Amino acid sequence: MMHLLPAFFLPFFGFGFVMYFLPSIVALARSKRDITAILLLNLLLGWTVIGWVVALIWAVKTDAPMVVR
Repeated sequence: MMHLLPAFFLPFFGFGFVMYFLPSIVALARSKRDITAILLLNLLLGWTVIGWVVALIWAVKTDAPMVVR
């Protein structure tokens, strides 16, 4: 019975991993200009709720068009 225990918890760890990196996944799917910055913010400050929420808002926010002069 003990050898089945790690296999039982594997989906929960996978779900947690996906939820932790959700802002980065959303930014990648939306082809954001600042994907590297969002990924770093998510990686380094995602463990705080505020860092995770800021990264998610940044990933969902529409990019402003770049002005060429």
